[in-house]
Amino acid sequence: MSHDLLNRIDQRTRLAGHNRLALLLFRLGGRQLFGVNVFKVQEVLRRPDLFQVPGLPNEFAGVADVRGRSVPVLDLGVAIGHPERAPGSEGAPAYLVVAEFNRSVQGFLVSGVERIVNIAVEDIHPPPELGAEATYLTAVTRFQGELIQVIDVESVLADIAQIETDIQIDPALALETDRPLQVLVVDDSRVARQQIRSVLDQLGVGATLLSDGRQALDHLLQVLAAGEDPAERYAMVISDIEMPAMDGYTLTTEIRRHPGLSGLYVLLHTSLSGVFNNAMVEQVGANAFVAKYSAHELAEYVLERLREVAEA
Repeated sequence: MSHDLLNRIDQRTRLAGHNRLALLLFRLGGRQLFGVNVFKVQEVLRRPDLFQVPGLPNEFAGVADVRGRSVPVLDLGVAIGHPERAPGSEGAPAYLVVAEFNRSVQGFLVSGVERIVNIAVEDIHPPPELGAEATYLTAVTRFQGELIQVIDVESVLADIAQIETDIQIDPALALETDRPLQVLVVDDSRVARQQIRSVLDQLGVGATLLSDGRQALDHLLQVLAAGEDPAERYAMVISDIEMPAMDGYTLTTEIRRHPGLSGLYVLLHTSLSGVFNNAMVEQVGANAFVAKYSAHELAEYVLERLREVAEA
């Protein structure tokens, strides 16, 4: 693997909003090619020495010391039950991918890292309809004839660590209004959808849940075609950014371009963070941006908007 594999990530982020997804491609032993959103990757290292910590789930290989920081390391092939995991040195995990998910740093082991590719999101498709809500896949695509399985590492981690998706917030935050309020939630991660729905349920707000920007845009256009103002049905749209079929930046741009949708309030909600995102939020015309995942911070943003709607 070239030492400068990730040196141009900052340049590649400029593809966001042009409806392309940057993937880091890797293998877990065997021929199957996997991908993960490159914007969540901090660095790729040769497998370091790992030390053991009591109480780690079996799917974790240990903890690595990465630049003075202790990083839990997931054996990704074991975690997803990868059937091609080969014994011996050929399939042994040789690289550590260090990534940030929802404000925490995690590492996962892979047997080989291939390259970074940019895929048009119209060429990225939902996973097969075989218990899709329980799968570790968030999408599938192809590159140079090879099938790529895009892994929802956040969901894998959530299942292993038994992360609570029914998050409790202060009951006093619930909004008292006689007007029924609805929010459109767009996120390709089932864990994220469940977490957001939990917050909205406790706020007394209804939710429509969709898994990508294309579904959301089609749904909003259907609402409009039925003679209803989408901005009247939905107090706000909460959208992830990196999704198959249509990303959140493009969804927001399409909403702002369409005269029948332009009045919608859009909050972009993503584990991708940084100055670049803030600039893109302004460029595409989103109303707000909040990084994943703080239930209380999300609740504050939602309540601020809902109070505006209730008082209007």
